[in-house]
Amino acid sequence: MSRIGNKPINLADGIAIDVNDGNLVTVKGPKGSLTQLIDKDININVEDGVLSVSRPTEQKRHKAMHGLYRSLISNMVEGVSNGYKVELELVGVGYKASAQGKILELNLGHSHSIYFEVPEELSVSAETLKGKNPIVTLEGIDKQLIGQVAAKIRSLRKVEPYKGKGVKFVGEVIRRKAGKTAAK
Repeated sequence: MSRIGNKPINLADGIAIDVNDGNLVTVKGPKGSLTQLIDKDININVEDGVLSVSRPTEQKRHKAMHGLYRSLISNMVEGVSNGYKVELELVGVGYKASAQGKILELNLGHSHSIYFEVPEELSVSAETLKGKNPIVTLEGIDKQLIGQVAAKIRSLRKVEPYKGKGVKFVGEVIRRKAGKTAAK
C-alpha cells in the first residue's frame, strides 16, 4: 500500500490546478507555472482546495506510480508557491565563483576557468565573503531541474575525502579518511 500516494495535498490560496485529457497536469501559482505528464491510469481529484491522487488497481506498477505522481505534483505545488533554493559551497584554496546573468564562472583548481550556463528557468548568484568559502545559490520553481543543475556543478570538482576540498552542498557532512600514518 502506498502511504505517500494516499496523503492529500492541501492547496494554498492562489494555486490553480488544471488536468487536461486526464494526463497533463498544470499547476499555476504566484511564482509561475509547471506542467507534468502523468500516466493515464492515475486519477486526480480536486475538491475544496484538497488534491488527492488515486490508483485503479493494486498492481505493483500502479502502486509505484501512485506515490511517484503524488510526490511530483506535491513538489510542483510547493515550487509555484514558495520556490526552491540550493546552496553549494566551494571548499579549497583559491576556489572562486562569480555569476554574470546566466553564466557562472568557476575557478576550481584546474588550469582554466569553467564557464557554466545555467538554464533560463533558474537564477544563480555567487557570494564571496572574506575569510569564508564562496557560496553559489541556485533558485527556481522546478525541484528536479535545480537538483540536476546542482549535481552537475558538484560533479565539476567532487569532494575528496582526505582534505575535504571540492564543491559540496551547504550543511553536507563529508566522511573524512585518515591519511598515511608515520612509521615508527
